[in-house]
Amino acid sequence: MSYATSNFNHHTDLELVALYKSSNDKLYVGELYKRYTHLVLGMCIQYYKDKELAKDAVIQIFEKLFEELQKREVENFKAWLSFVVRNYCISELRKMKTQQERISDYQYLNVQDKEEIEEDTKEESLQIEKLEHALNELNPFQKKCIELFYYKNMSYTEIVAITGYSANEVKSYIQNGKRNLKTLITSSK
Repeated sequence: MSYATSNFNHHTDLELVALYKSSNDKLYVGELYKRYTHLVLGMCIQYYKDKELAKDAVIQIFEKLFEELQKREVENFKAWLSFVVRNYCISELRKMKTQQERISDYQYLNVQDKEEIEEDTKEESLQIEKLEHALNELNPFQKKCIELFYYKNMSYTEIVAITGYSANEVKSYIQNGKRNLKTLITSSK
């Protein structure tokens, strides 16, 4: 008997399941697919509220049947299929929800990170502005030594050579300049 010309209409659902289990021939599940596609699609649409997702789910569910029918004892195929569809849809919706939550969390964290970076950048700009303003309020000797030491990374010896100040003067200008800067910056808050 050729499968192409056979007619499975005279077989019950349970007979098709038994034939599939004994032969592992997917044509028997194909006949069940033809019989119940509309039922499964309707159930999937109810769960997903999206026809395209539901169509994809129908295919996945019937692919799952190849394995499940070999493992399970089925007494009422239609009821059992409804149970499989329900469980599959709920499981997939949970996965989608979890994945969507992860995406939302990731997006939220990225927004938070971006806001923190922007806030840090604003704070740094404000601090630099305060420092520049305070630096301009130092006496010219302190300002010159602070700039050479901190901005140009020069040593005390190099500063002495450039400015002509003594080593003790350079040390004093830097120490007093630092203290005065701190006072000026904290008083401007």
